[in-house]
This record gives sequence, C-alpha cells and structure tokens, in this order.
Amino acid sequence: MNPARLLLSTIAGVAAALIAFSAVYVRGDLGGVFRFLHERGVAKRLAAAGATPEQVTAAKARALAAAQTFADPALASRLIPLELLVGLLVAALVWWLFGQRVARAESGQERPDVQERMVMRFAHRHGGHFTLRDLMERSPLSSEQAREVTARMLERGQLRREGEGYTLL
Repeated sequence: MNPARLLLSTIAGVAAALIAFSAVYVRGDLGGVFRFLHERGVAKRLAAAGATPEQVTAAKARALAAAQTFADPALASRLIPLELLVGLLVAALVWWLFGQRVARAESGQERPDVQERMVMRFAHRHGGHFTLRDLMERSPLSSEQAREVTARMLERGQLRREGEGYTLL
C-alpha cells in the first residue's frame, strides 16, 4: 500500500465530511453566514473603538440572533452518518483515481505529452543540454520511457542529438 495514496485519500475524505457537515449545519445558507460575520465584525469594531459595554453587548446579541436564524446543529448531528458517507465516497474516489494514475505510470501507458513535458522541463533545468543517462537517473521516467520519449522528440524535431547527449531546440 502506498502511504501517499492512503494519506491523500484520508485527507480528502475527512475534508469532504467536514464540508458536508458545515453545509448541513448552516442549511446551505451562505448569505446567513455572511450576515453573522458582518454582525460579529460590527461587535468587534465597536469594542475596539471604545463603545459602552451595553452597545457591545447589544451588537453581540444581534450577531447571535443572526446566527440562530440559519444554524441548525440538531439537523447536522442527525445527519452525521450521511456526512460521513459523503466523506467515504470522496475518499474512495480519490483512492481509485490515485490508483488509476499509478497503474498507468507503472504500466508505461503514461500519456506521451506528459512524458514530453517532463523531458522539456528537465532540459530547461539543465540549460537545454542533457544525456539519456542524466534523464534516466534524475527524472521519474524509467529507462525505457526515457528512450521512447527522446526518440519521439527527435523524430518531431524537438531535440537534436549531439554526441552522447541531446540539445533542446
């Protein structure tokens, strides 16, 4: 098992579950959230400006009243299984997509344009000149992939052979 795949899937699943919980908690009322944030900002600005305690208390009460118009913690708590299911589905999707990508890379079926971009970037980082040995050692391409992509790029005129190395055109 690939630890990066597990970690990425876990993070995506937990994040999706939290987002689902948040969306249900506010019943999808983003406008209400912004009203609450505005009222809370007013209360903070009043306190910072030196308003009387009664004015600050009234502003905080308005912020609380705004929050109570859209927040529904009971609904969010009742729907935790659904929110966790959403997180699980997202985690499974990320696991599957990551697995597809790894399988494609390991089987050598990587899209040719991706491999060519890797070679172009490698060549640019090395001043436009590189050897096949450098490419195989310092890039994620296997030796077979490196040979194939350099041959394709030579055929199309993107590279020029100079002794044992290649020059980017």
